[in-house]
Amino acid sequence: MSEGNVSMGSDFILVGFTDQYTFQMLSFLFFSAIYIFTIVGNLGMILLIRTDSRLHTPMYFFLSHLSLIDICYSSTIVPKTLVNFLAGKKTISFAGCTTQFFFFAVCATTEGYLLAVMAYDRYVAVCKPLLYTVVMSQKVCEGLLAGAYFMGVMSAVIHTTSIFHLPFCRSHKINHFFCDGPPILTLACSDTHFNETLLFAVVGFNVLLTTAFILASYLSVLATVLTIHSAGGRCKAFSTCASHLATVTLYYGSTLFIYSRPSSSTSQDQDKVVSVLYSVTIPMLNPLIYSMRNKEVKEALRRTRGRNILQICKLLI
Repeated sequence: MSEGNVSMGSDFILVGFTDQYTFQMLSFLFFSAIYIFTIVGNLGMILLIRTDSRLHTPMYFFLSHLSLIDICYSSTIVPKTLVNFLAGKKTISFAGCTTQFFFFAVCATTEGYLLAVMAYDRYVAVCKPLLYTVVMSQKVCEGLLAGAYFMGVMSAVIHTTSIFHLPFCRSHKINHFFCDGPPILTLACSDTHFNETLLFAVVGFNVLLTTAFILASYLSVLATVLTIHSAGGRCKAFSTCASHLATVTLYYGSTLFIYSRPSSSTSQDQDKVVSVLYSVTIPMLNPLIYSMRNKEVKEALRRTRGRNILQICKLLI
């Protein structure tokens, strides 16, 4: 394909990280290991929550959907990246690039709103414990979850429509390892000021709204915890929020790093590295964070292992 107009039926080339064979093989092994851990860890978290009745609470209802989003998030990007590590020509069709970007945007935005919803859940649990079951009823939880998915889909529709209707005639090489908005916009041969402004506005709105919601929730939690006189009570209250805070810090820290800076060839190379954190590594880390720092999940894992051992013993007997 020549350096001409890229349209339906044409291919993009994902530049990736490097053309060095050794580095590509090492990257293939690295990404494969992360992807396997991501799928196994998040599927394990979903199954654990579904099978253990003590985890049938709003917090773990949202956590199971966070795991589902992380599976979709990683599966949108990593399989194609693994293929490109082994392929001689790292191509992706126009339709494939559009589809990948759409589902990437859905997952990224939905995860942000889901983290905000989980922060609200922690606020109610700590600040209004006597009203928790009433405020966080099944109907409310389902409504909050539907709202998170709705915002994800709407944002993805806006992003995808505004970016992929442009004519791409400068080059067909995307300086990234997957189809992300900023590097794709640099390929357009028309004025992209409106599209860049729209991208920044939508991302900015989503990030500011969810960040404000999370900060307000945790400031209220902090104010409530400081009124607790016993050290044990304060530690227990903080422990219910520690895992979620770790996830929020990792996710928003990497996202803000990419979308808060002006685009350049140097920043794009840096963005590729940071993108590995929020699109590949964090979906793997989330189940580890919640399993290692959450007492209820640890106890559920012990109960599950105990039941499995008991079933094996019965089969042997």
